[in-house]
Amino acid sequence: MAKTTPPLLSVNNVSKSFKGKDSESLVIDHVSFDMCEGEIIALLGKSGSGKSTLMRIIAGLTPQSSGDVIYRNQAVTGPVPGIAMVFQSFALMPWLTVLQNVELGLEALGIPKKERRERAIKAIDIIGMDGFEGAYPKELSGGMRQRVGFARALVVRPELLLMDEPFSALDVLTAENLRNDLMEIWQDPETRMKGILFVTHNIEEAVLIADRILVFGNNPGYIKGELKVNLPHERNSKDPAVEKLIDAVYTLMTRRQDRFGREDLKPHAMGLEYRLPNVGVAELIGLLEEMDELQQRGPVDLPDLADVIRLDINDLFPVLEALSNLGLAKVSEGDIAMTRQGKDFLAADITERKVMFAKMLLEHIPLSRHILEALQDKSSARLSEDRFLKDLEPYFSPDEAQRILSTMIDWGRYAEIFAYDYNTGVFHLEDVA
Repeated sequence: MAKTTPPLLSVNNVSKSFKGKDSESLVIDHVSFDMCEGEIIALLGKSGSGKSTLMRIIAGLTPQSSGDVIYRNQAVTGPVPGIAMVFQSFALMPWLTVLQNVELGLEALGIPKKERRERAIKAIDIIGMDGFEGAYPKELSGGMRQRVGFARALVVRPELLLMDEPFSALDVLTAENLRNDLMEIWQDPETRMKGILFVTHNIEEAVLIADRILVFGNNPGYIKGELKVNLPHERNSKDPAVEKLIDAVYTLMTRRQDRFGREDLKPHAMGLEYRLPNVGVAELIGLLEEMDELQQRGPVDLPDLADVIRLDINDLFPVLEALSNLGLAKVSEGDIAMTRQGKDFLAADITERKVMFAKMLLEHIPLSRHILEALQDKSSARLSEDRFLKDLEPYFSPDEAQRILSTMIDWGRYAEIFAYDYNTGVFHLEDVA
């Protein structure tokens, strides 16, 4: 019987909860997967699906609430040799040179000065920064600073490289160049890497780099599905096989199913715990107008829509969620189509749109009804925002509650359900000065 090679990394039923003042929020729910040597895996999903939290757990920087992370047959309970991480923010020490920043990790490991200097210089050469050893971070472009972040990770000779949205803070061209450099580093035997695990919200990026894509659902985060990318490197975004995989990812991400993989077509009743998407009314109307031009022949393919409006899933999917929940559009199997109500809304004048939007809010968004009913019950018809932030406290962090209420203010004021005074933070009914 053939001996099976143990996985490089195993994530077994990992869950993570954060405790608030009066409640506990489940961020990740029983996530499990194995990673083999020689594999690149992308964790893909919307913001808030727990991807970055999971990455920090795997790196040993954040403890899980339950479950296990096993690296090389050993439980990860803190930072371990063999695993290095590249962060979204460049996180360089501004008072240190490039060389000194790259040496930091080796110094923490107690590596002698001569050896760490040699290894740091070699890592800087690998990422194409030869000649910038004495430069300070303020002298470097964003792409160059991220290259230094890669060198700092590579210098400790990791077998497993973790990357948390490493290209998201870069412009499109710089990100593309750095992705190409990463693949060259991956194929260089001197780096000794056995696996790359990275978080992204860019579907095209995931398909161009990864051998396997784990698609995350959210609230709480869980693995919604998996796609294998059986294509050789180098990959081209215009290759029909790549385009087909991108379409398959959109289809998986928009499939209505619960966290157990069962078809989930029934609309769910929402309460104050509903996390209102971070979308302005202007964005909703703008996307409807784009769809109106594209859907002359039927439903719009989401990859085509994303290509036209140049939005990644962090920006596109919240708008899609809002349109769907308000009844303005229907999203299914990678396509989006405007509903009859959406077409009527788009055809209406500004006054009619406000009336229609108010009706949609009160019918579909519980927070809007909650605010209106509270104001109607108050004899003065005036209430501080603190009252509604307190109502959201059991479900969200203070920052998230503030963000949700700000979105509700934008929507409610447009619909003229209520008025809001930014100077005093007070809600009042439209006809009450």
